[in-house]
Amino acid sequence: MKTQTILLIEDDFLNRRRIKKVLEKQYNIIEAGNAAQAYEALNNNQIHLAIVDINLGQNAQEEGIRIGNSIKNEYLIPFIYLTAYDMPEITSKAIDTAPKSYITKPFKEVDLLMSISIALHHNATTTLQKTLTVKEDQYYTEIPIENIDYLESEGNYVLLYTDEKVYRYRSTIKEIYTMLPQNIFIQVHRAFIVNKTKVEKYNQKEIVICKKIIPVSIKYNG
Repeated sequence: MKTQTILLIEDDFLNRRRIKKVLEKQYNIIEAGNAAQAYEALNNNQIHLAIVDINLGQNAQEEGIRIGNSIKNEYLIPFIYLTAYDMPEITSKAIDTAPKSYITKPFKEVDLLMSISIALHHNATTTLQKTLTVKEDQYYTEIPIENIDYLESEGNYVLLYTDEKVYRYRSTIKEIYTMLPQNIFIQVHRAFIVNKTKVEKYNQKEIVICKKIIPVSIKYNG
């Protein structure tokens, strides 16, 4: 099962097709040919990394840099620039947005795959948390991440199911997923994240944890 999704923002169809072919064996790929499609994908999907072409058309020579800046400040996911630009003034603007890598075309497939792997690994280790702080009545409690069986979205809260009890944590499912170690947790549905070590049985449509049947969405079942 592919557990990580990459957003590929590239206006050239042939380039998108080539890059997708390189990556789709390991990752789920969502394609965007312009800024509008990129933001739609970011707003409606759980994206783990974005690959951004700086030049998104003749009239948008630095549109990719603006998207990169939004990804850094609003979506908080790692991204990589993949571009034909190697001019100092463009490179300097791009570096200011803190990409995980800057790869110029033509590129070697191994360089792209390695840059993605490093970016995803670094993001997972730097955002790793050991506990989540929840409020019960007038007190705060630290819940060890490893004790969570699964998580369920409930409006502006997420329900944390453990063997002992259920806790409410103020967050969206999208936000909390970025805080969890993704070698242990996987989102299987728009409303559910599961601890892979707690799975009792599963098929393409359902997962069972502690006798609870959790739906699996095709969108998340790579």
